[in-house]
Amino acid sequence: MMHVSSWNIAAMAQDGGNAMIDIEHTAILLKDHLKELTVTIGERSVGVPENLDKTADYIERFYQDLGIPVHREPYNYHNIIVTNVVAEITSASRTHNRFVVGAHYDSVIGTVGADDNASAVAVQLETARLLKSMMDSQKLDLSVTFVSFALEEPPVYGTRYMGSRVYAKKARKEKEQIDGMICLEMVGYACYEKGCQGYPFPLMFFDYPKEGNFIGIAGNSKSKAFTNALAKAFSQNRELPVVKLNVPLNGWILPAIRLSDHASFWDQGFKAVMITDSAFYRNPYYHTTLDTMEKLDYVFMAELLESLMFFFQSFKK
Repeated sequence: MMHVSSWNIAAMAQDGGNAMIDIEHTAILLKDHLKELTVTIGERSVGVPENLDKTADYIERFYQDLGIPVHREPYNYHNIIVTNVVAEITSASRTHNRFVVGAHYDSVIGTVGADDNASAVAVQLETARLLKSMMDSQKLDLSVTFVSFALEEPPVYGTRYMGSRVYAKKARKEKEQIDGMICLEMVGYACYEKGCQGYPFPLMFFDYPKEGNFIGIAGNSKSKAFTNALAKAFSQNRELPVVKLNVPLNGWILPAIRLSDHASFWDQGFKAVMITDSAFYRNPYYHTTLDTMEKLDYVFMAELLESLMFFFQSFKK
């Protein structure tokens, strides 16, 4: 049984550093990504494979425009060629700290998937922009690979065709160094009324926040130190509370915690966490046609970027 001590709300730093990014400008950039992904492109599902191609093109061009090395890793799904898009920012040819930041870019059939999961793709892309700028101005012992996974949603979920399963299996086979995988999964929805935040059984019986104004970090037992390091860094951002969770047995005792791409890395023996707004425990529009961009909180998303920058900055030489 999981004990209450498995969860904690990291205290928001009272003396944390000054804001590292321009929150207002970052929110605008995030909104621009959401418009492109959910309005210009629209549904990004296996039912509309041409839109998966358009999304991969959009992500690839973004990295190319920033001068970040990027390549595609295509694979076959029932006679449809889909592709993981992979970019890397590194401070040197050899670094001691190597991370993966992943997000799936497909949506559920019939939806434009704003929170699920265009919000995460937007944060992923802007993380790369900010990290490149940080590395240009600071000496960091750090390498970050950004992987945008082609397929995660049903009917592909749980099969070998998930983009994250394809990538994680290959990474294990090639003995890729991954010191931690950060899965961005639904990171754009916030709610501020008491009772708007739910929890999986049995956590709803404990004294956790009733408002959905925090970001969650969930890891397995092997990832406990990684989870703690992220939560410690995130706590420097006084504007975004963080709730952390470590679940034993690769999350199988709390199946809702496995419902994203981090589980693909757990199953291959890598340390990984899911960073999330808690999905259907908060967002009432989950997997519906109402999951649209105007429902999202772009300042909330920008604050997550701020928190991620605090984490990456901790690897100063």
